[in-house]
Amino acid sequence: MKQELKGDFDIRNQVLLSVRPEARAFIEPRLITRRLSLGQTLNQENEPFTHAIFPHEGVISLKAEMRDGRSVEKASIGYEGFIGIPLIMGGSEAISQSTVAVPGYASWLSIQDLDDAIAGFPCVREAMLRYAKSLIIQLLETVACNSLHSAEERIARWLAHAHDRVVGDSFQLTQAAISQALGLRRATVNQVCSKLMENGAIAYSRGDLTVLDADRLQGHACECYGRVRKAFEINAKPVERFIR
Repeated sequence: MKQELKGDFDIRNQVLLSVRPEARAFIEPRLITRRLSLGQTLNQENEPFTHAIFPHEGVISLKAEMRDGRSVEKASIGYEGFIGIPLIMGGSEAISQSTVAVPGYASWLSIQDLDDAIAGFPCVREAMLRYAKSLIIQLLETVACNSLHSAEERIARWLAHAHDRVVGDSFQLTQAAISQALGLRRATVNQVCSKLMENGAIAYSRGDLTVLDADRLQGHACECYGRVRKAFEINAKPVERFIR
């Protein structure tokens, strides 16, 4: 575990922000918040969960690991969601390896504290299930995207989502991370990034990427970007269904 953050920091996670105030008042003192470093592994596949993890900034990749050593991203998670979906669906083990693709920070909530929050405040389960629905939308869109859209569209989509998940326009990101996430050759990623730089959408130097023009970057992305973003925006609305 990375060093715990002390002092003031912003709670940006949309699942936490969407629950009722009394539920947040219960949860927030029980959170342990730490920085996320590039390449950090948070969970191994089939490893029992000890905590649910709520990112506030950065991108976490859920990876599929092949026997020959290759890996590809199944889905990515940022401040719109959390790691630990099986915990609200009758499971207790991670279904994927979770690795930090873009650094940031996140909060850990123990399983016991999560269970207590769910038992005391029905809006917590509602918020988590609502995110699970938006994650399913992301997964389905990714299947279609990988089959129908070009490498340029897919890379631009991934970068646009990453930009949405960080504070500011600059963040740490390697071309190797993009290559592994999307299952593309490094040469292809380099070629697309060079084109995006030439078009004024991004700047990239030694592992630091800056989005210069978000609209231009999104213009290179496929329609899947907008569909997934819409699902995440719906998930961010406050939970009003339950009294508690």
